[in-house]
Amino acid sequence: MKTAGKLILVSNRLPATVECGPGGATLKPSSGGLVTALRPVLESRNGHWIGWPGEECPEEVERLVAQNESPACHLVPVSLTPEEQKGFYAGFSNEIIWPLFHDLQSRCNFDPAYWKFYVKVNRKFADAVARVADRDSMIWVHDYHLMLVGGFLRELGFKNRLGFFLHIPFPPLDIFEKLPWRSEVLRALFDFDVVGFQTLRDQRNFAGCVRPLLHNVELHRAHEQMIAEVDGRNMIIGSFPIGIDFKEFSDAAGKPEVAAHAAEIRRNVVGRQIVLGVDRLDYTKGIPERLKAFQHLLATQKELRRQITLVQIVVPSRETIPKYQELKTEIEMLISQINGDYGDSGWVPIHYIHRNMERADLLAHYRIADIALITPLEDGMNLVAKEFCAAQAGDKGVLILSEFAGAANQLRNGALLVNPYDIENVAEALQTAFRMPDKERRKRMRKLRRKVRVEDVFRWCTDFFSYLEVPGPRRARGSVTKLNAKVTTLLPRVAAVKTG
Repeated sequence: MKTAGKLILVSNRLPATVECGPGGATLKPSSGGLVTALRPVLESRNGHWIGWPGEECPEEVERLVAQNESPACHLVPVSLTPEEQKGFYAGFSNEIIWPLFHDLQSRCNFDPAYWKFYVKVNRKFADAVARVADRDSMIWVHDYHLMLVGGFLRELGFKNRLGFFLHIPFPPLDIFEKLPWRSEVLRALFDFDVVGFQTLRDQRNFAGCVRPLLHNVELHRAHEQMIAEVDGRNMIIGSFPIGIDFKEFSDAAGKPEVAAHAAEIRRNVVGRQIVLGVDRLDYTKGIPERLKAFQHLLATQKELRRQITLVQIVVPSRETIPKYQELKTEIEMLISQINGDYGDSGWVPIHYIHRNMERADLLAHYRIADIALITPLEDGMNLVAKEFCAAQAGDKGVLILSEFAGAANQLRNGALLVNPYDIENVAEALQTAFRMPDKERRKRMRKLRRKVRVEDVFRWCTDFFSYLEVPGPRRARGSVTKLNAKVTTLLPRVAAVKTG
C-alpha cells in the first residue's frame, strides 16, 4: 500500500472528539464504523486526518489535538460554528442525504438553506486540505457529508489524485432524482479520480443516475469496475466493500479480561440462548421491526419462552433531533410491552442497554452471543456483522442478517438472510438459529470468519489505492482503451490481495 506522497484522509469527524465541560475540555477517541475501519490504516502511514473535532472550544482545540496526535497520525481540525453544525450536519446531511439515500424519502426536509450550509462547509474542508497537502499528496475523501470537496479542490488548482468513498448506499434513479441539487452533487463527484461504493448494486445505481442526468458522460465497463469519460478525462467508478481489522478484533476478544466479563454475563442468563442486537440509535437500523419479530416468536413459539433472551444494545445518536427522540420512545415502549406481556419473576425476555459501551464490554457480548440479530432496513455495509464474526473464536454463533445490508453479499454463504420488514420471516430465522445443531453452526461460522479475515480493512485500502494510483492525464483527453488496459494490468495484483 505504498503511495508516492503522504496520505490525507478527509471525513466529517476526526478520530477523536473534543468535549467541553465544567472542568475544561477533554479529547476522547471517537467511535463509529468509519473511525474503526480507518484508524489502523492511517496509523500504518505518515499522513493527516482532517475533520470536525466535535464541540467547539476554540481556545482548547488546537492544544488538545497537538498533545494527542501521534507521529503517524496528524490531526487537522475544521472548526464549525453552531449555525454551520445545524445547517450542514443536522440539516443537509441528516435530514436530506441520510434518509434519501436509505430509501426513506418521506423523512426528508429539502430546506434550501441547508444546501447553502452544505456548500459552505464543504468549501471549508477543501481549504483545510489545501493548507496541508503538497503536490504529491494522495487525498481520500469519505462519505456523504463531503461530496463537493473534490470540486472545490479542483477550483483551487489541485491536480492531485483524488479519491472518494461512499459508506452509505447510493439510491436508484427514481429516488435520487428527488434531490433538488442532484446535478450539482453528481458533477462534483466527477471531479474525483476514483469514486468507490460498498456494493455492485450501489455502483449500478450510480451509473443509472449518471446516464439520464449528465449527458456529457460516457460509461464503459472494465471488469467489475467502470470507466467514465467526461470533459476529456477519465475516472474509475468501483465497488470496494469495506472490512475490519480482523486480527485485532479476534485477538482483543480473546483477552483474559474479556473472557472473564463474558463468563460473568453468561452466568446471569445461564441455560438460555442469547440473541444480540447492537445498533446506533437510527431509524434505518430496523430496531422496532426486530422487536416485533421477537415478540412474534414468543407469541407463536411458547416453548421458547424462558429459553431465549434478547440483549438489545442501542448506542445514543443524534438525540437532539426530534425524529430520533421519537424512535427512542417507540423502542422503549415496545420493550416494556414485550417484557410485561411475556416476562415473569425468573425471566426478562429483553435486556435493554442504552448507552455508549466500552469496547471490552462490547467484545464480551459478542463472545457470549449465540445468535446475532442484525436487521437494518438499509445499510451501506454494517461492520457490526463482521465484528461479531471476528469475535466468535468458538465458532458457534449464528448470524441472522438483513438482505438489505451491504454485508449480505459477502456473508450470504454463512449467514441466515432475512427481509427485515417481514416479522414472520425474521421470527422463523430466529427459530432456525435456536435449533441449529452445533456442527452446522461451526460450519457456517468458519465460512464467515474466513471471509471476514481475508477481505479485511487492509485489503479494502489496498484495493482502492491500486485504482487510485493508476496514472492518467486529467486535462488532456485520455484514451479509454489505454486506461482500460491499465486497469486490466491491476487485476492480478488486486486478485492476489483478495485471496492472499
